[in-house]
Amino acid sequence: MLYKIALSIAAVPVVYILIALGLIVSNQPVADELVGGKNADGLDFSGTRDQDLSQLAKLQSLDVAGTSPVNYRFYPNQGASKRLIVLIHGSGWHSMQFAGMANYLVENNLGHVVTPDLRGHGVAPERRGDIDYIGQLEDDLALLIADLKSKHDISQVIIAGHSSGGGLVIRFAGGKHGNIADGWVLLAPFIRHDAPTARPDAGGWAHPLLRRIIGLSMLNNIGIRWFNSLTAIQFNMPEFVRKGELGHTATLAYSFRLNTSYAPRREYTADLAKMTKPMLLLAGNRDEAFRSDAYQATLSPHVKNGEYHILDGLGHIDLVSDPATYRSLKSWLDKLKK
Repeated sequence: MLYKIALSIAAVPVVYILIALGLIVSNQPVADELVGGKNADGLDFSGTRDQDLSQLAKLQSLDVAGTSPVNYRFYPNQGASKRLIVLIHGSGWHSMQFAGMANYLVENNLGHVVTPDLRGHGVAPERRGDIDYIGQLEDDLALLIADLKSKHDISQVIIAGHSSGGGLVIRFAGGKHGNIADGWVLLAPFIRHDAPTARPDAGGWAHPLLRRIIGLSMLNNIGIRWFNSLTAIQFNMPEFVRKGELGHTATLAYSFRLNTSYAPRREYTADLAKMTKPMLLLAGNRDEAFRSDAYQATLSPHVKNGEYHILDGLGHIDLVSDPATYRSLKSWLDKLKK
């Protein structure tokens, strides 16, 4: 009898692993051109066609021991401000998206600005769409900020992010490096797929491999991380971007470990509760990816020092390049002690 019980107990982990593997292999990525489906509009990238890149800062690299460098663009402050503003790009793209905002901020003496190409993104990453381990994006940001503080007279750090970059800001706040920042800016942030702010598949932008994600999460729960490099999510990047001049710089899919690292933790309210420094949230009332009308109700019970502005007429992508966004950000930064 005891022998049978022991066999039954021993079989449980095997069954658990087999179920997880079954979920993983039953959910395969699709071809890039099929991600959104024939009738899925996705997000409106039309405003990026005319983006002025004439003042784009040159790409620099920070060596990181044991792995590939972190690439970034640095815009030095034009005045006496000792503030560093970190702008974290959204999913699928890179530091180029913040060229206009970065130049506006330095020209108005609001601080130095750095726009990293998160690991796995940009012009020529070592492994596009993948990283080494869950949490590496946070570690990279902490190293980059420390390096810039060693080279420049910086007394205040503001960390900002758009879309999934905003989700990474929330995750960073709740993690081991959260005390680095003196303020947070969330630009139409991704919070979680089950948060009140979510729309199905982020308005047609995201194609998550849900069964695979569940299976990989099951394995990670018992310490098995061998398969974390597998694709977990794909993006409905418009054809004119994919086949355009910068199409080779787009990142169309993420591994499980990158996707996990780019978002708040499952208990996202705990991450939000760690945002004790001043926080600004900006979103457009025409946001296609997330419900902008739900941000304040979702965040304010946990973020006690937040300011919320929903900007009229702006969608998800054009929020980053619109003058109304710049003015709102400047007004908030002007109120902070430098």
